Amino acid sequence: MLRISTSAIATAALLGCNGSPPPEQADLQWWKGNLHAHSLWSDGDDYPEMVIDWYKEHGYHFIQLTEHNTLTEGEKWIEVARRGGQAAYEAYAARFGPDWVVERIDSMGLHVRLKTLVEYRALFEAPERFLVMQGEEITDAFDSKPVHLNATNVLEPVSPQHGSSVREVIQNNVDAVLEQRARTGHPMIVHLNHPNYGWAVTAEDLIAVGDGRFFEVYNGHPAVRNEGDEARPDTERLWDLVLTERLRLGMSLIFGIAVDDAHNYHELGADRANAGRGWIMVRAARLAPDALILAMESGDFYGSTGVVLQDIVVEGDRLSLRIRPEAGVTHTTQFIGTYRGHPDSEIGTVLAEVAGSEAEYQFRGDELYVRAKVISSRLNEVAWTQPVTPAGRRGRAETTETQE
Repeated sequence: MLRISTSAIATAALLGCNGSPPPEQADLQWWKGNLHAHSLWSDGDDYPEMVIDWYKEHGYHFIQLTEHNTLTEGEKWIEVARRGGQAAYEAYAARFGPDWVVERIDSMGLHVRLKTLVEYRALFEAPERFLVMQGEEITDAFDSKPVHLNATNVLEPVSPQHGSSVREVIQNNVDAVLEQRARTGHPMIVHLNHPNYGWAVTAEDLIAVGDGRFFEVYNGHPAVRNEGDEARPDTERLWDLVLTERLRLGMSLIFGIAVDDAHNYHELGADRANAGRGWIMVRAARLAPDALILAMESGDFYGSTGVVLQDIVVEGDRLSLRIRPEAGVTHTTQFIGTYRGHPDSEIGTVLAEVAGSEAEYQFRGDELYVRAKVISSRLNEVAWTQPVTPAGRRGRAETTETQE
């Protein structure tokens, strides 16, 4: 079973949400979701209902809007001519109708009231088919460096906590989300967004965050510099540096999330932050926040920009994958990791490479961790599994795949 043990506190908090232990393995299935997207509530260019409708119509099972330092609650009006534009307004009005759209005209022109989560959630949610969670992009900074974190399934807004360094800003905001979780008993997680945006976050910063469990290994926004540059690592290299040092220090693994960070829903292009570029697939028994979050904290999910995995098995001395085959498309799986005791020059090396729709890695036993990267022959389509350690190997029963 591909599960990385959570802390006793985290597990107890999640089990307390429904009073029952984790579900049986045979009940598990894959759920597709995005944890980072924007609407007119902050700097997106479309109405929240239109954004959520896009994800539901494109086969996602869960979504949350993560607006900058705000939740989608309270009263907010936008001037149609300036925010989103006339075309966005007309499409919104046509999709949801005059009985839903609330508008007014004053000396500044036509305004529309943005609907809140409480109002629009019922339009979309369906048990075991589609889920809308509440999120927030905590938008902070240190010394002009942008430090953003996404809080998933929060109940209350989290104000930027600030700090005297980048790593202190990260830690303070992580602590604020975990404090809300502990205080309310409500399942929630927090992840670091786009570490290379503004070249703000280093490997040393992520290593130092005690309760940091998640970060964006892929973000679809064109300005976030996933690929690094001549002097700074790309986000995958950053991941390997952080994993290696954290495990050398006896700290927890950090898991990689893929998101699209969508802002632009009308103009498509490489220079626009469009929807559908990155997402996660979570293996859980139910489409519910507590089940999804427990699975994520156990490492039972993967990030993708197009590759679909049918199964991930960590059992005995092997890590194996089954990839959904596609006509005319080939796949190569790289098993990436660091051996214990090897020099820093060998951090995050390719330990094995396998072509085809099935791939297997045999553990030697001296790996600090191993993760898999599946590369499609179709341009820019990749999947990243979560790292596992030899000590954390367990078996996985077969699961069903939900495709909608």
